[in-house]
Amino acid sequence: MLFINASIQITENEFEFTAARSSGPGGQNVNKVNSKVVLRWNAVESQCLPVEIKQRFLEKYQTKLTRTGDVIVTCDMFRDQPRNRLHCLQKIKEMILTVLYPPKKRRETKPTYSSKRKRTDGKRKEGEKKASRRKVTDY
Repeated sequence: MLFINASIQITENEFEFTAARSSGPGGQNVNKVNSKVVLRWNAVESQCLPVEIKQRFLEKYQTKLTRTGDVIVTCDMFRDQPRNRLHCLQKIKEMILTVLYPPKKRRETKPTYSSKRKRTDGKRKEGEKKASRRKVTDY
């Protein structure tokens, strides 16, 4: 069971774990042990997420979804499978937590008087600096 918060828990049977040989350093251990964990979770067919959270999740992570709606998360950070498995679950949890609440709507604001003045002062100073680089010709 993956606990997201008090009201959202994802059952373990929705996740499909596979193991593979890890890449990177590790000596002979890398060639012998399947320590890399690949987690597949079908977010589209998940019954554990509320509809609005699922919509936000699918919208935000649409580039990470397969055609069937699976999210694939891999981890080969650690040298043993159980820790990599927990890290994959942690990644999924963080992804869901980012879409748990709807984003605040941006209120359009006008620039302040001082910010306008700073901008024009900066432009004027830059123009004076460039003007001072020009050749002075006396006729």
